[in-house]
Amino acid sequence: MESFTTDQARFYAATVATCFEYLHSKNIIFRDLKPENLLIANDGYLKLTDFGFAKFLTEGRTFTICGTPEYIAPEVILNQGHGKAVDWWTLGVLIYEMHAGIDPFNDEDPMGIYKNILRGKISFPSTFDKEAKSLVKHLLVADLSKRYGNLKDGKNIMI
Repeated sequence: MESFTTDQARFYAATVATCFEYLHSKNIIFRDLKPENLLIANDGYLKLTDFGFAKFLTEGRTFTICGTPEYIAPEVILNQGHGKAVDWWTLGVLIYEMHAGIDPFNDEDPMGIYKNILRGKISFPSTFDKEAKSLVKHLLVADLSKRYGNLKDGKNIMI
């Protein structure tokens, strides 16, 4: 993936965050955010596509392991059950990818990707925007009680 300007990445991230806020208000978790599932409409706004992994979840957690390896949240890999917080994790991966041109947990082998996700170490290129770096660090947090989007009242993201 080619990297975007900071303004482009901010705009697209805000669009995705708005989509997630709407879906989550309807108790739907998307679970498969990745560039391939985003289309740019004629007006420049993103359209979320491919709801094949989306799930209606009114309470509790779901345990289905699904998604694209580079975007899977740690709680899914560990089969701990997951909810809306997985979507905010994927937004963090997408924001990183829009700025760096590659996902933060890259590896040639899916098992290597999973190990990198569970390690939680992220290297940022020196050109990475300071505010975007802070946001990504707050979205790619394994501890659900500290992950942006999953904090009290859910709407804790400043893009």
